[in-house]
Amino acid sequence: MASSGDKNKNSQNGDQKEKKRKESILDLSKYLEKTIRVKFAGGREASGVLKGYDPLLNLVLDNTIEYLRDADDPYKLTEDTRELGLVVCRGTSVVLICPMDGMESIQNPFVTQD
Repeated sequence: MASSGDKNKNSQNGDQKEKKRKESILDLSKYLEKTIRVKFAGGREASGVLKGYDPLLNLVLDNTIEYLRDADDPYKLTEDTRELGLVVCRGTSVVLICPMDGMESIQNPFVTQD
């Protein structure tokens, strides 16, 4: 039979596990229902409407288009594309995420202002 002290330790361990959960570095909520472009490890690129994501950067994209690469040079994209539809992208292979509708320029935080 567990003592009340053991029960407190177990509840504290549960609390610590919840605190250890890290939040995602990126806040992708502002890109939900918007078209984004994603680059993956290995050189693949795709774009689609962001339908969902999780803290591990697993992405759900709809109306996804993959940009095909040149057979001779695997890092060079061609004009060819193929439609994939609804896809789930594994977060461990995501290298870059950027919006398709343009980007906003921000001030460089590492340059000192005179």
